[in-house]
Amino acid sequence: MGKSWKNASKTANAAKKGLIYTKLAREIQVAAKAGGPDPNMNARLRTAIDAAKKQSCPNDTIDRAIKKGAGQLNDGSLVEEVAYEGYGPHGVGVIVECQTDNRHRTAPEIRNCFKKHDGNMGESGSVAWMFASVGLIEGTKDGNFDPEEEAIEAGADSVEKSDEGYSFHTAVEAMNDVRAALEKRGWKITTCELSYKANNLTELSEEQMKDVEEFLNALDEMDDTHRVHATI
Repeated sequence: MGKSWKNASKTANAAKKGLIYTKLAREIQVAAKAGGPDPNMNARLRTAIDAAKKQSCPNDTIDRAIKKGAGQLNDGSLVEEVAYEGYGPHGVGVIVECQTDNRHRTAPEIRNCFKKHDGNMGESGSVAWMFASVGLIEGTKDGNFDPEEEAIEAGADSVEKSDEGYSFHTAVEAMNDVRAALEKRGWKITTCELSYKANNLTELSEEQMKDVEEFLNALDEMDDTHRVHATI
């Protein structure tokens, strides 16, 4: 099954806490801008704040990001979400979601990363056909349970084991309802967002997979990268 390569809250590959906090703050800012500054009324913001606190992000950094996203604090910078597409090594389809305050900086950096790893960044839509738009919900639950049964009862389309729990895929329009159903069943939600799922997987040898993983990790470690999706 295709999967998102990394989540901004999964920072194992980030070398500096400053970069970790920057990525977390950007997600908080974007979430507050999209759905308002009240985490009780904005599920994405609530999830982003929980992820930041899990990484011991300072409270003043969190508060500042919320205010910036809500338009209550203007420092001249505006974070926007942009996506870049292309082919990585060995023909792997890749979509890179970024959160940036300067797309004129971000686009060349992403393009250079593709080129460095024998890939090619294309135009919008160049590999989007290789993916389906889905809702992604990630979470954990204590005790014994059957994940397949949990997915069925909550109305999710599929479920798979992830690094820190389980990942549920849903139809985009059903995402919030599935999240609510999972929470009622005792799940602690760590991610709830629009995502991409590969329609077909690129067949790779073990050596080719190493090349692809090196490329995906390089993308993930870039300052403006939020999430990377690949057909692996």
